[in-house]
Amino acid sequence: MSEARQILVTSALPYANGSIHLGHMLEYIQTDMWVRFQKLRGNQCIYVCADDAHGSAIMLRAEKEGITPEQLIANVQAEHSKDFADFLVDFDNFHSTHSDENRELAELIYTRLNEAGHIATRSVTQYFDPEKGMFLADRFIKGTCPKCAAEDQYGDNCEKCGATYEPTDLKNPRSAISGATPVLRDSKHFFFKLPDFEAMLKEWTRGGSLQESVANKIAEWLDGGLHEWDISRDAPYFGFEIPGEPGKYFYVWLDAPIGYMASFKNLCARRPELDFDAFWKKDSTTELYHFIGKDIINFHTLFWPAMLEGAGFRKPTAVAVHGYLTVNGQKMSKSRGTFIKARTYLEHLNPEYLRYYYAAKLGRGVDDLDLNLEDFVQKVNSDLVGKVVNIASRCAGFIHKGNGGLMVDRNAAPELSDAFLAAAPSIAEAYESRDFARAMREIMALADRANAWIADKAPWALNKQEGMQDEVQAICATGINLFRQLVIFLKPVLPNLAADAERFLNVQPLGWADLQTPLANHQLNAFTPS
Repeated sequence: MSEARQILVTSALPYANGSIHLGHMLEYIQTDMWVRFQKLRGNQCIYVCADDAHGSAIMLRAEKEGITPEQLIANVQAEHSKDFADFLVDFDNFHSTHSDENRELAELIYTRLNEAGHIATRSVTQYFDPEKGMFLADRFIKGTCPKCAAEDQYGDNCEKCGATYEPTDLKNPRSAISGATPVLRDSKHFFFKLPDFEAMLKEWTRGGSLQESVANKIAEWLDGGLHEWDISRDAPYFGFEIPGEPGKYFYVWLDAPIGYMASFKNLCARRPELDFDAFWKKDSTTELYHFIGKDIINFHTLFWPAMLEGAGFRKPTAVAVHGYLTVNGQKMSKSRGTFIKARTYLEHLNPEYLRYYYAAKLGRGVDDLDLNLEDFVQKVNSDLVGKVVNIASRCAGFIHKGNGGLMVDRNAAPELSDAFLAAAPSIAEAYESRDFARAMREIMALADRANAWIADKAPWALNKQEGMQDEVQAICATGINLFRQLVIFLKPVLPNLAADAERFLNVQPLGWADLQTPLANHQLNAFTPS
């Protein structure tokens, strides 16, 4: 067995301004399955995340609800944590970007970038809401499109004609917050000199850390020339003040990815065997993976590695990008009733059904994944109930009635158990490369073979024949051992089903290495279909 790997894994931080929906859950379930697979293989794999808790939107929503931003983010964090736990997403730590660790790390990274000459300042002219006394982000400005004259359009693009423009081009602009007519004002802003890192980014983005389609997309931006990135916002703003610059705050997207480091640092304080520096120092031999959606690749594959490089930290081993979730072929929509909150699903259905369906659909590319509700029902019934659980339910009764629940030490199908073992490296490789769909296809093909073999042997018919009871026990013991191997293969996707199976099998929690050792002369517990 090769030496255990040390792996740190993150998912994108959910924004602390609303509920988790099934589109979000795609990412956390995908990441959780990968993490569980690594742990099953005996690797040290740590999964951290946090609520992204800063920005104007949170400040304004808290104000609207008559509570402090801190109260709002605490309420949302409790809701998010419960949704994740009930979907069996097992974080080692779920923290918040509004934390001491994040403030310290954001200040450290900014200070290092500034001292190395990677921060610029200049005056920016922006719309200002005279009633609210605040500068307005593009999405807080509405007006008439300068191209097609559609009314009620946002400050940076028109939803009717698709045009993009500067907020100052809007006709009849108004503040979406107060309704007041905004005025133009100048303010000093701070910029991260992203172009300083162009050569490093060209090399890193083509070095195997990204899927090819993502690297190609990034190449378009790199070839078009990088721009300095505005990392500051003016008070009032809910976030961290820039050191030595009263009234100036870090833009939410500066401290959000630093939240990965902060969540891990918070965990290190509680788990002394973990060393923060070992995972984040520049020449670290540990692995770092970020799982994200395709809408935020520029932040994670340009700004973030450049910030880490400039501040003397290590860069990610890989950034794993996934597509969006559609429901019945359509974008999720509140009006169509296809905008499904995580909690709504949990009130009606078993979380493992969705985990399995996502696994069966998730390749390693960035294609969108469709939740087709008819297909969902059919696939869960046919695969989980009809193929996997069916093996145990077909065999358990004969062992309990005919031999007091004791599995005999006989393998009635050595060629089949050998085929299951021979498939393990390919299934492991599919999990490792995040090709969950291929892993599920290969596992279900094995389940089909096991069911076909049991049907061919027909222990229910043999059991009625004189003197065939030993043969029945051998067939059913073999069936249970094949079921056990399938459970190990599926454990990253279906942790509850695996736990139920472990109770029935009367065994300690199963690991990947247990594929090698079948049960023999082993006492089973009663079988209850889950």
